[in-house]
Amino acid sequence: MKKTSKAKSKPKQPKTRTVIVSGKRKTAVARAKITSGTGLVRVNSQMIDHVQPMLMREKLLEPIILCGDAAKKINISVNVQGGGINGQADAARLAIAKAIVEFNNDETLRKKYLDYDRTLLVADVRRKEMCKPNDSKARAKRQKSYR
Repeated sequence: MKKTSKAKSKPKQPKTRTVIVSGKRKTAVARAKITSGTGLVRVNSQMIDHVQPMLMREKLLEPIILCGDAAKKINISVNVQGGGINGQADAARLAIAKAIVEFNNDETLRKKYLDYDRTLLVADVRRKEMCKPNDSKARAKRQKSYR
C-alpha cells in the first residue's frame, strides 16, 4: 500500500533581493544592506533626517540623489562603527554607493558615480602614519640645542 501524505503547501511569497556591502575609510567600517522597499534610509537605526551633523547627512545623501528614481524602490540600512565623524560618513557613503550599483546591476550608474567622484566606488586606502620612536609626531623631529 502506498502512503499518501497531504502536505499543506504554503503560499509562495515573492523573494526580496538583498545586497550587503561594506566600505572602509581610515578606521571606520560601514556595512550597507539594501532590500526592495519604499525608499527608507537608516544609519545606525536612525532615519537619515535625524543624522547629525548636517555635513555628514549631505555626504550620505550624495549617492542616493545621484541614482535618481531607483532610490524610491529600495530600503537602505547602514551600520557604521569606529573612526570619527568624517571617516564614518565617507565609509557609509562608499558602502551605499557600492550597494546601489550592485543591487541595480547598472553600468551607466557606475560610470555616473565614477565621473562625479571616484571615492564613491573606490576606497581611499590612506591611513594615519605611525609615530616614530622618541618623537611626538610621525614626521616631526626633535629639536637640537647647542648651548
